[in-house]
Amino acid sequence: MSKKYFGTDGIRGRVGVAPITPEFMLRLGWACGRVFSERLGEKVSVIIGKDTRVSGYMFESALEAGLVAAGANVKLLGPLPTPAIAMMTRSQNAAVGIVISASHNPYYDNGIKFFSGLGAKLSDELELAIEAALEAPMQTVDSAQLGKATRLNDAAGRYVEFCKATLPRQYTLKGLNIVLDCAHGATYNVAPPVFRELGANVTVIGADPDGFNINEGVGSTATELLSQQVVETNADFGVAFDGDGDRVLFIDADGSLVDGDALLYVLAMHRLAVGQSDPGVVGTQMSNMGLEIALGEQGVQLARTQVGDRYVRERMAAEGWQLGGESSGHLICGDVTTTGDGIVAALQVIKAIVASGRTLSDLLSGMKRLPQVMINVPLPETDLDLAGDNPVSAVCREVENVLEGRGRLLLRPSGTEPVIRVMVEGDDAAEIRRLAEQVANVIRSA
Repeated sequence: MSKKYFGTDGIRGRVGVAPITPEFMLRLGWACGRVFSERLGEKVSVIIGKDTRVSGYMFESALEAGLVAAGANVKLLGPLPTPAIAMMTRSQNAAVGIVISASHNPYYDNGIKFFSGLGAKLSDELELAIEAALEAPMQTVDSAQLGKATRLNDAAGRYVEFCKATLPRQYTLKGLNIVLDCAHGATYNVAPPVFRELGANVTVIGADPDGFNINEGVGSTATELLSQQVVETNADFGVAFDGDGDRVLFIDADGSLVDGDALLYVLAMHRLAVGQSDPGVVGTQMSNMGLEIALGEQGVQLARTQVGDRYVRERMAAEGWQLGGESSGHLICGDVTTTGDGIVAALQVIKAIVASGRTLSDLLSGMKRLPQVMINVPLPETDLDLAGDNPVSAVCREVENVLEGRGRLLLRPSGTEPVIRVMVEGDDAAEIRRLAEQVANVIRSA
């Protein structure tokens, strides 16, 4: 059974356009409360956190009302990173955690993510159960059974201490000059104290949210300002988070971008060096072939999943491996936390740097990226049938024949945007750019 509302990472869209409306959020809160109350057979507690976009207040109130109407108790955390809600859901013994965020999207979008009581993304089965409950008539429980709402004012401090505790005491950030970019998002009030209290000399940008500037010219989707700051301040490196704090990218001392694939390589090589390596790590269809080659040279396997950190986490669990991630910066260290956490992942990368006594550039020298081009093409009105006899499938076969043994082509509908992602990878930058444009043009004409 296909899902109507849930995508790759929760429910997301333009504020005011169905389903991202107050009316829907009221019903979603009620449906969530009903599903978990019925399954657990008790009054449940639900955690709600959000990022810094202005619509978060509206949706927080709507979700709270729906949950209370279903008989669930609600604990409001305010603006906090997505992984902080996962952590607090576990520490508060809540049945479910809800994050109000559209991650790296502009302020005019918003969305909802759910965590189970274990701090993991909900299963498909639970998401389908919530969707089914949305179709039922909304009924408020008896007044004696209504839930209560409270606000946890110390949640940010708890999360800061949690992040700091993930770095073993023998490691220190003293002597490191770091520039943090908080994307005017959910890390703005927690990331700076984490790194400062661990000893780093910290310069901060993107930490003045006003409800409208989240991800605007800052953060992991716009690293130009961070790159400039790293070079101008002679920093050792820069760290860029996205709007909800579950992704991280680095900027090297020379101003160059270090993406999630490269960071995953650094983490994997550190674990190999200290005797903590698993046979493999988990990436996605979008992971650069250079990562796969570099890991393979060291005897470490790269297993690929479909795009989405939930699928990475599921494959990690299936293999019994502790490390996985995406090129976008979702990095999961399964022996440290349950989900992608930008701050925690950054600390793990810095641990690798400190432990080695080398620079980030040095640690990256063992991996050579293959040129990769990605073009986002608006979804065509007709369905793409790559198995059939049509211009799109024909051009894909042509490109795959050209790249055979030297690269690859991937077409993937985005789980968060109405686009088809055309990715071409190979050993010749000019060639793959031409081939990607060739495929994109045919899709545009479909």
